[in-house]
Amino acid sequence: MHSVVISGTGLYQPPHTITNAELVESFNRYVDLQNAQHATEIAAGTREPLQHSSVEFIEKASGIKQRYVLEKSGILDPTRMYPRLQERPDDQLSLMGELAVAASQQALQQAGKTGADIDAVLCAASNMQRAYPAMAVEIQQALGAGGYGFDMNVACSSATFAIEQAVNAVRTGSAKCVLVVNPEITSGHQAWNDRDCHFIFGDVCTAVIVERADTATTADAWEVLGTRLATQFSNNIRNNFGFLNRSEDSDPNARDKTFRQEGRKVFKEVVPIAAAHIEGHLSDLGHAPSAVRRYWLHQANQGMNQLVIKKLAGDASADLAPLILDEFANTASAGSIIAFHKHRADLAAGDVGVICSFGAGYSVGSVVLRKR
Repeated sequence: MHSVVISGTGLYQPPHTITNAELVESFNRYVDLQNAQHATEIAAGTREPLQHSSVEFIEKASGIKQRYVLEKSGILDPTRMYPRLQERPDDQLSLMGELAVAASQQALQQAGKTGADIDAVLCAASNMQRAYPAMAVEIQQALGAGGYGFDMNVACSSATFAIEQAVNAVRTGSAKCVLVVNPEITSGHQAWNDRDCHFIFGDVCTAVIVERADTATTADAWEVLGTRLATQFSNNIRNNFGFLNRSEDSDPNARDKTFRQEGRKVFKEVVPIAAAHIEGHLSDLGHAPSAVRRYWLHQANQGMNQLVIKKLAGDASADLAPLILDEFANTASAGSIIAFHKHRADLAAGDVGVICSFGAGYSVGSVVLRKR
């Protein structure tokens, strides 16, 4: 068995931002249009009027202040309310592949590697651009990597679940250097016209290099002490969009074909699951939660993250558990990796940290690291 390290990370940040103020202005125009269109039903009491959103509501509910997106004009068009993305021919690099290559090149440079050093590519994200061929195989070819590639989806836990597969492959010797990439084009499956969740998501792509410790050349290597995954079925976060929709003769634009959740239930149920998962994982590795220097948590909701950390350590400071969702919003599986990417440089050799994701499934994944 080989010792395993994370030796590099990368981040692709889209060119456009949408502030809460921009989002609210567009959403409220949509509400006014809808209420005017259905004024007769509303007056008859057969239809409930839609309610305006506000910047104050968004920031209190989530802690989010803005989000990055690949395209904003369609999202902010009250007659459309989703991005305008251009279809590409089959002989061109896909949009998801383009994001993945950009983030991967950063991670490779940080690790001191080239595409030729990679012998496995795992593309892990909450939604794939297509069913097949696998996005990972396209990314593999674009980077000049060898070996194999495959896609996987465990929603917001996709990155940590993929990291465990990468660690196991390296530890057992079936691969020497694995790329885990998380292209999250969440704007495509976000319900921008639903007040309860229209502010939640943003687009981004992260990448992680997992390799044998004895091949790592970077000074910023993180030993993987352990990984742990768990799932427990729940319908409280769900998206029914899929390849069988056409055969069901269902409406591709129906509300259930985009992200939806029972937010209060998710908050109440996932927080104790995540806290207990992390505590149990650390205990089995011989570490107390108080001995952890930093927690890089899934970035879905400020209150949720603070409560998880308070259960573990009694302290929810930004130094112990940094937040990036105020800038990036919820980026599904990429959120905890963004936090790790941006908030690890100040840790010293021997410091222990935990990457943890949690979300639909329910799913929870943790990666315990030690700075070399």
